[in-house]
Amino acid sequence: MPVPIPFQIIVALLGMIVMGTPHAAEPALRVLILSGQNNHDWRATTPKLKSILESTGQFSVDFTEHPEQCDAATFAKYDVLLSNWNTYGQPTVTNWPAATRAAFLDFVRSGKGFVSVHAGSSSFYDWPEYQQLAGGSWKIGQTGHGPRHEFTVKIVAKNHPITRGLADFVTTDELWHHTALQTNVEILATAFSAPEWQGSGQDEPVAFTTRFGKGRTFNLLLGHDTKGMDARGFQQLLCRGTEWAATGKVLGDKN
Repeated sequence: MPVPIPFQIIVALLGMIVMGTPHAAEPALRVLILSGQNNHDWRATTPKLKSILESTGQFSVDFTEHPEQCDAATFAKYDVLLSNWNTYGQPTVTNWPAATRAAFLDFVRSGKGFVSVHAGSSSFYDWPEYQQLAGGSWKIGQTGHGPRHEFTVKIVAKNHPITRGLADFVTTDELWHHTALQTNVEILATAFSAPEWQGSGQDEPVAFTTRFGKGRTFNLLLGHDTKGMDARGFQQLLCRGTEWAATGKVLGDKN
């Protein structure tokens, strides 16, 4: 003999039919890491960056070791590109073809994002649009750094979505001085470059943003190696900066 279905269950089932099933979770932000060449240990740092981003549950991360093979169709799959790649020391060997260059500029200009970590923007010194988009990079004969050491990172842009609510933090990393900055950057965080550590004796930028068309760039000069990437402050800046570059906002930011 059939078992009667309780009235409450019938009401609930009817409600699901009328209202529909619950919405699926929003898809993760899609990140493509440009890797495969760097004057730093990209074989260790690329998986580290992927792990940090994916640990938040916000990002789906792929990487390529051949960015020179990317085109508009490749980039169209993603919300933000993250560079852990550079041409430092061998620019003619690793030059991007014209189609890749055009696709890259169009990707960011159209409203997408670009993130650079440590020396990830130190490329294409004969490409003005890239330099403008990156916001800053290592300039031979000008930029320098002392040995890795402990220093305090100071949040100076208190009202930017990336840094709003973040506290100063201590890290052990490589600290650049006299970085070649473009004129349109907004500096988010600095650190004092101490003379006793072969520094400049002044505050130096370690995180900054810029705009390119409708797109957004976040440049994080910290992260020389995986140990530097272990710092909680580095990971917060990386994740929040990548989210902002992709979307123009940061989840949970109230303003």
